[in-house]
Amino acid sequence: MNKTRCTRPILAAALALACAGAQAQSAGDKDDKINPDRPDFVNSPDVVGKGRFQLEAGVEWDRQRESDEHTRTLTTPLTLRYGIGESFELRLDTDGRSIEHASDPSTGEHTTTAGYADSAIGVKWHGADQHGSVPAYGAIVEAYLPSGSRALRTPGVRPVVYLPAEWDLPNDFSLGIMPGIGLDRNDDGAHYGYGVMAASLGKDFNERLHGILEIALPQIARADNGGTQARIDAGMAWLVNKDCQVDAIVMHGLNHNTPGLSLGFGLSFRR
Repeated sequence: MNKTRCTRPILAAALALACAGAQAQSAGDKDDKINPDRPDFVNSPDVVGKGRFQLEAGVEWDRQRESDEHTRTLTTPLTLRYGIGESFELRLDTDGRSIEHASDPSTGEHTTTAGYADSAIGVKWHGADQHGSVPAYGAIVEAYLPSGSRALRTPGVRPVVYLPAEWDLPNDFSLGIMPGIGLDRNDDGAHYGYGVMAASLGKDFNERLHGILEIALPQIARADNGGTQARIDAGMAWLVNKDCQVDAIVMHGLNHNTPGLSLGFGLSFRR
């Protein structure tokens, strides 16, 4: 098992995005607020803006208890975003470092799997702002590459498309939905298609504090392809300043295909 390997192309892409953001001079002068895609599963249809670089980093802990196995997993999700226009951005997504502890409750046998998860590169398009009852909408197209450590790598390219939409509602509420479709591989190495659906209700309590309540189905698939994953999430985001946000979220799995309990904490900033 390789615990330190992360492919050079992915690192090069991340460094290129960071360098581009450090040199950007344009959209950073606007008096607007950072709008990260974390901590909930539903992404905003908004993009970061031309010339902006945005980093969204976090740490997530999952616990799953089955009759034959108990697992605890720690990951470090990371999203890098760089605006190549007022309606488009480049993206790099990864779960980062992953450490999984698994134990058999009947025998006490314990195993640890550690390494780096695969990364995805893609693009996000902002289609339009909200107009009356028609929501703001956009599209995200990404492809996961076999770029992680050997123990965690999935062979082949795995594309996914999301279609986020968002309504601003009265009393500082907002509603976001995100259907999608993707292509993955099962344990036998065969390709399979899956669906995605999530809905998130947001509430601005004041200029800095934002609350989130969400129902998410990150994967809708047949049982022999991993089954459907379903969860309910509740989180909060605190705007430190217009360019920096911290967040926390708790997630509860609604079936045995989803971790029973997950906790996440994150930091997002832009320049």
